[in-house]
Formats: sequence, structure tokens, C-alpha cells
Amino acid sequence: MHAQVAIIGAGPSGLLLGQLLQRAGISNIIVENRSAEHVLGRIRAGVLEQGTVDLLDEAGVGARMHAEGLPHDGFELAFDGDRHRIDLRALTGGRGVMVYGQTEVTRDLMRARAAAGAATVYEAEQVSIEGIDTTAPCVRYLLNGRVHTLHCAFVAGCDGFHGISRQSVPTAAIRTFERVYPFGWLGVLSDTPPVSDELIYAAHARGFALCSMRSRTRSRYYVQVPLDERVEDWSDARFWDELRTRLDAHAAASLVTGMSIEKSIAPLRSFVAEPMRFGRLFLAGDAAHIVPPTGAKGLNLAASDVRYLSRALIEFHRTGDTTELDAYSARALRRVWKAERFSWWMTTLLHRFPDAGGFGQRIQQAELDYLIGSVAARTALAENYVGLPFDD
Repeated sequence: MHAQVAIIGAGPSGLLLGQLLQRAGISNIIVENRSAEHVLGRIRAGVLEQGTVDLLDEAGVGARMHAEGLPHDGFELAFDGDRHRIDLRALTGGRGVMVYGQTEVTRDLMRARAAAGAATVYEAEQVSIEGIDTTAPCVRYLLNGRVHTLHCAFVAGCDGFHGISRQSVPTAAIRTFERVYPFGWLGVLSDTPPVSDELIYAAHARGFALCSMRSRTRSRYYVQVPLDERVEDWSDARFWDELRTRLDAHAAASLVTGMSIEKSIAPLRSFVAEPMRFGRLFLAGDAAHIVPPTGAKGLNLAASDVRYLSRALIEFHRTGDTTELDAYSARALRRVWKAERFSWWMTTLLHRFPDAGGFGQRIQQAELDYLIGSVAARTALAENYVGLPFDD
């Protein structure tokens, strides 16, 4: 098989890149080691920056998002029993975010790819990438007992943190940076109305909590838990009781509970791999970086990578100019590190760290007090939350 671009991974970053390239007339084939049903079954983030919304529109998949998504003009910070609203639009000159689940983004992109007749190979085994230091790399994989070879000009590694794309790079050619946090998020998805029209980020002596949603009838809630917790030890009743404890009195009284339809514990980490290009292999999304979910940057950062990479590949195939391809890694990493900084800051601001001690807790309290009392501090928070400008 032949394609101009081989894309490893059929998550939202791989699908979005494929859709943008397809609309530009650039042939691409996606190779995914899981089934389509497994990809769609992943429960992930749901807060989209305006830049991500615009990119989905550019890809021609924004109609259902605009019809069913929930535009948000702000969110609330809760601590010391009170809630404080961060007015995103007022602080950023009219910018906000869109609440629309990553599962739905993936579904829209899958449908668009099927409608375009673009090829996706699911359940590919023993995937390998060869020849990235040449002008004719290839991807090999096993499917239904047969070895297949996909010849291409470029490979886009969009297969996540545990994928083979980054693992295919020689160790000496890559540098990684990582911080693993000493806690995780216990998340519950329930078919209950959200407790608030906007997200609530709560800092509490017992740990962080987040009230989010996927729609007007489906809610997503999280509480901070130690890394050694087991999801089996958390009944629905225990989770709802703990969540109420960490919320202000009004939110706790308004909380509608119900049976969980999904429950899981996700560890938190910050991770960056540098560079993001190795010859004809380009990394994008979680293959190159991970952020803790506190700042709602994971999917948005992947979309940012795809924006830069798609434009660079389109420019090359139209003109033969490699300038944008050569600039991809440095340009993407500038935005990556700013998002890493913001996500680390939000995590530090709102979570209880076991080794913080009394001094650390007082510093955290002072930071929250300063934030609420300073327009400049709230503006910096809002600017990062809605998404920093692209470096074009």
C-alpha cells in the first residue's frame, strides 16, 4: 500500500490530522492497534478551547458540536466554603470554551472519515516504523495473519503515551522530562443533570474535586485520591458522600446523584519528549506530551500539534518547501511548555500534596486569595484557560 502520509493511531489527533489532510487532497492511511469500538469507548476530556473549535470547523466536523455542545463563558473556583466565578469572556475580550466530550469529537471524525472513503486499519498487530531517516519510510503491521507494508513519504505518530511511535526513536536522539504526581483522580460518569451550569474546581482540606459535564443530562465528577486507592473500594454512595464533603453547601445540597455508568482512577503526570521530529517521523499529541487534566489542556494541545503539522505537510505537498516542517518541533514545543506550566500551576493551586506541610498549605491559601483579589491574576488564568494564541 502507498499513501503520502501514514498516521499511527486513530484517536482524535490522528483522525483530525487525517481529516485535514484528506480535505487538502493529501492521501493518508491510519493504522490503529485497537478496534474502532475500543477507541470510541475511551472516556476522556470535554473542554475545548476556541482554537480547537475553529480547527474542527475547518475540518468540516463542527456541525454537531455547535448543535449539542455547551458554550461556557466562565467557571467557578470553590474554597473555604465559597465559590468565586472566573468570567472568561470579560477577562479575555470575549473568548470562552466549549464543553463537548472527546468521545463525541472522535465519533464525528470517524463518521467524516468513513464518508470520505479514507482508509483506517483497525486491530493492526506488531506495528513497526522503518526508514524514518530516509525519504521513503514505511510502516509494517500484521493483520489477519498477513504482514502488510505501508509505503509513505511521512509518518505521523499520534498513538499516545504508550504507543510505538516514540519508542521507535533511538534513545540517544530524544530527551524526556517528567513529573509524576502523588495522587490520582477518581472519576464518575452518571446520567444525572450537572450540579452547576459551569464547571466547579474545588480546593478542600480533603483534596481536590471537579464538577464537570458532558451534556445537560450527563455529568462527570472527580475527586482527588491517593495513588494506592482501588476503584473497587469506592461504591457509588461513598463517592457521592466524599464529593459532597468537598463542595460548598449550596452545591452539595443541589447535587443530584445516581448510578455511575463509568468509574475509574487516572494517575496524574506531566511529560514532554523533545524534539517532536525525527527525520520523516513527527510526533503529535500524547505521543509527545502529557499534562495533568486540571487545566483542560490534553486534547487541546493535541489539536494544536495537529494544526501546526497539517499546515506544514500541506505546504510541503503544494510547494515542496520544507520551512514549515523544519519549524514544526520548535513551534509546537513552545506551546507545549506553556500548557505544561499552566497545567502544573493549576494542579499545584488546587490539590493537597501529602508532603506540603503547614507552610505549603498556607502558600496555597495565599495564592487563592491573591487570585480572587487581583484582576491581573484572574486575567492570566483566563487567558491560559481559553487558550494562548497560536505561533504562526
